[in-house]
Amino acid sequence: MKEWKKDEIEDIKQNIQAHSMVGLVGMRGMPAKQLQSMRRDLRGKATLKMSRNTLIKLALEESDEKLHPMSNFIEDQTALIFSELCPFKLYRWIEKSKLPSLAKPGDIPPRDVLIEKGPTSFKPGPIVGELQKAGISAAIEGGKVVIRETKVVAKKGEPISLKLAEMLGRLEIHPMEVGLDLHAAYENGIIYEALAIDEFKYFSDFTSAVRNAFNLAISMGYPNKETIHALLSKASTGARNLAIKATIFEPDVMESIIYKAYAQVTSLSKLIEKKGV
Repeated sequence: MKEWKKDEIEDIKQNIQAHSMVGLVGMRGMPAKQLQSMRRDLRGKATLKMSRNTLIKLALEESDEKLHPMSNFIEDQTALIFSELCPFKLYRWIEKSKLPSLAKPGDIPPRDVLIEKGPTSFKPGPIVGELQKAGISAAIEGGKVVIRETKVVAKKGEPISLKLAEMLGRLEIHPMEVGLDLHAAYENGIIYEALAIDEFKYFSDFTSAVRNAFNLAISMGYPNKETIHALLSKASTGARNLAIKATIFEPDVMESIIYKAYAQVTSLSKLIEKKGV
């Protein structure tokens, strides 16, 4: 093996040891200008290192055995990223840093591509037919070319055709995203692959679980520091209602019993008057 390759492998291994988090990012289609901008933005957060896939694999194999499975995530144009951030924070930051981009034929959009109905900047002419060939319903109305209906012209995960890519460009619609893709990350002996977490959903699920646990504890009469006040209040209310219903003469419920008796007498009096007895 050439000396520069050995030096490269050693540099990767040293970076792995020096950082708490090691990630693998995809760089397919990343323009040089955006890459330079990304490097600047990463300063203070993470270090991006590009190397040959074979050298990355060798460096991982010569590191802690818990890192060995990371080789399975090396594909196409892959780079290493080192950081002290937790994988999920780094993933969120990387996703937020992505920029919209025009589509090329064969690109796979990250979400449905929606075209809104309404007027366009095109002058009447052959463009109407071209739009229709691309699957976009168009017509001339009031001397303007208009999109006749709001429509999903490309679904998430499905390749964009040549004609559609051309029309999206002319409509100045940017359905793609330019940026890094964090495929996997290693931290504290664990390899994280599923990094796209909906924080709001997890928070909502956690809140719901706490609420359900509390309600179950109350229903079971399970006393602890979180439920004791609610249980005592429930018991007090239940005892009071029972005393009123059973007409148990106790100082705390006498007023309610009298009100109950008065209401019953009033109701009976009205019934008697109604029947003319």
